[in-house]
Amino acid sequence: MPAPATEPAAAEAPKKASWLSRLKQGLSRTGQSIGGIFVGVKVDENLFEELESALIMADAGLEATEKLLTALRARVKKDRIEDPAKVKTALRQLLADHLRPLERAFDLHRVKPLVVMIAGVNGAGKTTSIGKLAHTFQRQGATVLLAAGDTFRAAAREQLVEWGSRNNVSVIAQDGGDPAAVAFDSVNAGRARGMGVVMVDTAGRLPTQLHLMEELKKIRRVIGKADATAPHEVLLVVDGNTGQNALAQIRAFDAAITLTGLVVTKLDGTAKGGTLAAVAAGSQGVRPIPVYWIGVGESLEDLQPFVADEFAAALLAD
Repeated sequence: MPAPATEPAAAEAPKKASWLSRLKQGLSRTGQSIGGIFVGVKVDENLFEELESALIMADAGLEATEKLLTALRARVKKDRIEDPAKVKTALRQLLADHLRPLERAFDLHRVKPLVVMIAGVNGAGKTTSIGKLAHTFQRQGATVLLAAGDTFRAAAREQLVEWGSRNNVSVIAQDGGDPAAVAFDSVNAGRARGMGVVMVDTAGRLPTQLHLMEELKKIRRVIGKADATAPHEVLLVVDGNTGQNALAQIRAFDAAITLTGLVVTKLDGTAKGGTLAAVAAGSQGVRPIPVYWIGVGESLEDLQPFVADEFAAALLAD
C-alpha cells in the first residue's frame, strides 16, 4: 500500500528546514565566493565588477550575469541603496525572479498511466533519481511501474531492479534485447495493470554518441505507438557539477527527444549552482526547460521540487 499523500504539518516543518540546510550547504562553494564580496565594501562600480566575475565563475553564463547586474544596478539606483547587505538582498530577489520560469509543479495525476521517459549521461545519477522518484510518487498516492530500458549495461538493470525491490515496485526487464521493445511492453503492462506511472529508464549516453541518440528517438517513437499521447514527460537528469557542459547536454537531448523537464542532481558541495541561471536565460541556445526536482545527496528525501525562492536563498545565504 502506498504511504498516505499527506503528513502532519508538524512533521513537515523540521524536514523542510533540514532540506533547506542541506541545499545551502550543497551550494556553499558559490555562496561563500559571492557572499564574501559584500563584506566591508562600498556600493560602487568595484562591487559590481566583483559580482560579475563571481557570477561567471559560478557558471551563470554571460547572458544571465548581464541581465542580473543590469537589473541590480537599476534597483540600487532607484532605491538609493548604500548598504552592501541590502544590495545582496536585492540580488537574491532578482535571482529568484530570474529563476522562477523554471519552477513548475509536476502534475502526477493528469493521465493514467503517466508515461515518463528518462534520459541522461552515465554518472549523472539517472537510475538513482528514478528510484527516488518512484518513492516520491508512491508517497503521493500513485502506483509505479519501472521499465529497465538500459539494456546495454547489466549493472544499470540490476541497480533499477534493486531500487524496485527497495520501493516494492515492479520492474520490467530483459537480458540484452531491444530497449524500445522493453518500453513498448512496459507501457502496455502499465495500462493493463492500472498503474499510475510508468517510468522508462534509457541507456546513459553522451550527446556525441549519435547511434545511441538515434536509439533514444526510436524509444520515444515506440512509446507513442503503445500510447498515442505518450510519453507525457521526457526528463533529462543532469549532474549539477558539470557547469556549462550541462547546457550542451540539455541542448543535444532536447533536439533529439524534446525535453519537458530537468532533474538536477549532486548539488552537494562542489556544485557551483549558477548553471540554472544560465538555463533560465536561454544561454547557448538552450530553452528554459522546467526544473522539476533538484537533489543534494543520496537519501530518498534528498530529491525535492525546485523552488526558485529557496534556491536563490541557498545560493546567496547570509
